Amino acid sequence: MRTHATSAQTARRRVEAQGFTGLPDETVAGLDLALRLSPAICMTWAAAGTALASPAALWALVPFALLGAILPGHPFDVLYNHLLRHRLGTESIPRYPRPRRFACLLASLFLMAAGGAFRAGQPAIGYAFGGSLTLAAFVNVSAGFCIPSFLYGMVFGQPRCPAPRGEKEILQ
Repeated sequence: MRTHATSAQTARRRVEAQGFTGLPDETVAGLDLALRLSPAICMTWAAAGTALASPAALWALVPFALLGAILPGHPFDVLYNHLLRHRLGTESIPRYPRPRRFACLLASLFLMAAGGAFRAGQPAIGYAFGGSLTLAAFVNVSAGFCIPSFLYGMVFGQPRCPAPRGEKEILQ
């Protein structure tokens, strides 16, 4: 049986893998669920665009994904930060760190590839890219595990917790 401490540790590892490190337990608990809203919207949109084999629907999502890679946060986070968090009594989503931005960039590339494949008459490739993106987003939404952030950590190193003054950073 899973204990509360184990699930809290798992949530912390998954949130920190996305680059959100050094946060209090209460913040991590709220952030774990908050970080799933934007991927849920993207997953639903990408799944519909893929199911319809619609380049236009997939390409219409690209600017939102790219903005998540460029801006301090994802445009869909506005829904959480300005509407939901007040009702839930939780904190705002902090600025996106590099692993989370990388996830948005990778989503942009998959959306462009899927839309391009459908437009070029290559539905198998479009379904592969669109389906992969939808599946990766589903894993994030359902379990809080962000596959692109995990890949970022494998390539560029795991995010580090900020060290208290006078101490070295801690590798998570």
